[in-house]
Amino acid sequence: MGRIALDTVAQRPSIPGLGWFAIVRLGLVQAALGSIVVLTTSTLNRVMIVELGLAAVIPGLLVGLHYGVQISRPVWGHKSDTGRSRTVWIIGGLALLACSGTGAAATTLLFEQSFIAGITAAIFAYILIGIGIGASGTSLLALIAMKTAVERRAAAATITWMLMIAGIIVTSIVVGKQLDPYSHERLIAITAATGFVAWLLGLIGVAGMEARPTVDSPATQAPATTFRDSLQDVLDDREARLFTLFIFLSMLAFATQDLILEPYAGLLFGMTPGETTSLSGTQHGGVLLGMIMVGISGALFGKRYPDLPRHFITTGCFGSALALAALAFSTQVAPDWPLKINIFLLGATNGAFAVAAVGTMMILAGRGQTANYGMRMGIWGAAQAIAFGLGGVLGTVALDLGRWLTASDADAFASVFSIEASLFLISALVATRIGRERQTATDTAPETAFMPGE
Repeated sequence: MGRIALDTVAQRPSIPGLGWFAIVRLGLVQAALGSIVVLTTSTLNRVMIVELGLAAVIPGLLVGLHYGVQISRPVWGHKSDTGRSRTVWIIGGLALLACSGTGAAATTLLFEQSFIAGITAAIFAYILIGIGIGASGTSLLALIAMKTAVERRAAAATITWMLMIAGIIVTSIVVGKQLDPYSHERLIAITAATGFVAWLLGLIGVAGMEARPTVDSPATQAPATTFRDSLQDVLDDREARLFTLFIFLSMLAFATQDLILEPYAGLLFGMTPGETTSLSGTQHGGVLLGMIMVGISGALFGKRYPDLPRHFITTGCFGSALALAALAFSTQVAPDWPLKINIFLLGATNGAFAVAAVGTMMILAGRGQTANYGMRMGIWGAAQAIAFGLGGVLGTVALDLGRWLTASDADAFASVFSIEASLFLISALVATRIGRERQTATDTAPETAFMPGE
């Protein structure tokens, strides 16, 4: 465990990577992304349903569309691999996101005049939103992976995601105060101002970062070439394929619970809308705790225990499965159940596995035969986006189907929670295989292939 591969050491000098302040600066870009996205997926969602009186399925399908478009993430990742600058893709994607987010807000005026005109413009705006997120977010994660020391990547993932959540929270509070009294024109102006501030924040965060030295690109890595060759490099890597499967399964389980927890608390525990909203806050508090725990552990022990992120992934997935199994059981004894504690623990285990998965994603991004960080991040980002898009739909469909088959809310929720728990268990089993062959190869290598560590 305390040894370093000689061939790796011989290929390049030791590079410390980004410091904590630099990592925080890059995290500001993720915060900027979150601050724009929350207006299109939350605020605009409410305006379409309440103020415009549209069917809830309309904003739901538009949000699903922006996830679907992100299947193009490998394309943007590859373009940032083969282009001269990832910074251009990060800032350009953020600018496109800001403009298209403002365009989406402007569709509220069109909906007042014509549904056809409004929905046509909204579809176009949400397609561009998906492209902006994919281009900027994929290139950002690839840049962080390239410039951050391996032992700091789990902590870097924690910082990045916590800043994204902070951006969402701050934007929600500030915009919420500025929107009253509501008008479509006020929404458009605030969305445009938010987009401009977010773009400036992203520019400050990424400035000069690409000039920093790359940490772990071995001399044997060839430059990324064609899209097909770069994609084939990922498909030929068994570890990368396993991780893609893990991302899809775990994020499908993660997303499926999103739309049914509050209805569950309302129907089986008699909670009011305000109480279920508070329950969502309890869950997110747990998510933050889980993320902080992984980040601190990674910062303190990441260098000594390089497998720490994988252990957090498996533990987080098993913990999430247990928490969901407890929720499935609670349906039979509700309302006599410590629901808040259960939801908080679910959030903590979710947060731990999710941020550890992002850290592992950053570690694996540099292990290709070619220098294709962006392609790898793009494939994993596309798997996550597809899972998120499917999860919201499948969760509600499974619930409605269960209620129709069993004529029982309790049994229907129990079935859905059990399915989610099973998905997390399968995800944990897949995660245990990630890195296993690489570790075995390292352990069985000849003694002459190593140098004593520090």
